[in-house]
Amino acid sequence: MVLHERPETLRRRWTGIEPAGRGSLVPTALKAAEPTRYPDTSGRHRSRRSVRCNHEAPDPPHRRHRPGRRGRQEAAVLLTLSLFCSETALRQYGADWRTIAPDLSYVALPAEGRLSDDDIARIDLAVFTADIWTGDRGPAFFKVLLRAPNAKWLHMFAAGTDDPVFAELRRRGTRLTHSAGSSATPIAHTVIMHTIALCRGARELAVAQQQRRWAERDVTDVEGRTMGIIGLGSIGAEVARLAQHFGIRVIGVRRSPRGDEPCETWPTQRLHELLPLVDDLVLTAPLTDATRNIIGATELALLPRGAHLINIGRGQLVDEPALIAALQSGHLGGAALDVFVVEPLPAESALWDLPNVIVTPVSYTHLTLPTIHSV
Repeated sequence: MVLHERPETLRRRWTGIEPAGRGSLVPTALKAAEPTRYPDTSGRHRSRRSVRCNHEAPDPPHRRHRPGRRGRQEAAVLLTLSLFCSETALRQYGADWRTIAPDLSYVALPAEGRLSDDDIARIDLAVFTADIWTGDRGPAFFKVLLRAPNAKWLHMFAAGTDDPVFAELRRRGTRLTHSAGSSATPIAHTVIMHTIALCRGARELAVAQQQRRWAERDVTDVEGRTMGIIGLGSIGAEVARLAQHFGIRVIGVRRSPRGDEPCETWPTQRLHELLPLVDDLVLTAPLTDATRNIIGATELALLPRGAHLINIGRGQLVDEPALIAALQSGHLGGAALDVFVVEPLPAESALWDLPNVIVTPVSYTHLTLPTIHSV
């Protein structure tokens, strides 16, 4: 695609990228990788791999021709960009990407995770797709990216970008975007599943089935319960919307309520006022200095006895030792945990054996990257 645009427009086109929309298989941001052409009057936009073309670049309509310039062909710069991705992603999305940007070239992360210095130097853009995470290849991906001197943009398939590696990439001048909201629906479904499972004693019933024991028990319905949601981003808002269809009263908590939330919403300062009212506490907030350990021993004690906690945000939102103590004492009736301070959850963690805890791996596409100590 050939475009005639002002320099600042070109900069936005390949660095100022909006997050991908919900349900998008190809990150919307990849549209920024269109090769572009601009008259060679703006030297600061030249790529190290610039190619001089003999295409004529017409003057903008409002600009008069200067004397002596009539008929002159202006040299143009063709920006050829290279995208760093996994081989799996290239196979899965390559056809779509080539439709969006036919001239985009690719640097694929091989199975052994090593690339030559020349290939690393070619990297302009990068996309971290789900297969890299599930295949445990994140460290190899970021080792390469942190060595790429010309990397200007990284798109993450997940919403979470609180790992220290992202701060380092920003420090080096790499633009970072993510697919916020793209996984809100499946993760909200996970929360509703956990809410019902805790009320119906699914964990205990599964143990009884494994033991071939007929275990009749009373169950609790979710209708009429009160759910508190800490964090009303795209995921929290979708949880609120779905929960209300089950007859659950929902009260959300966010730093600054806007008035357009799908449920009653209180500011974070009223958290301690809310907790005694809550039957099910759901954590969907991102990890920040303000949210780290937002639920500690004091907050857990404020919950009614027998309340449930569901965490699909970040493990560090909760004081884990305090959570274990509240579960062991019976004050907290149960917990469904999708995220943990250390992931994968260590085999020696007491959370594995507690009968009132449901442990699941991180919900798809809402992931916390492990700290990469070896970079």
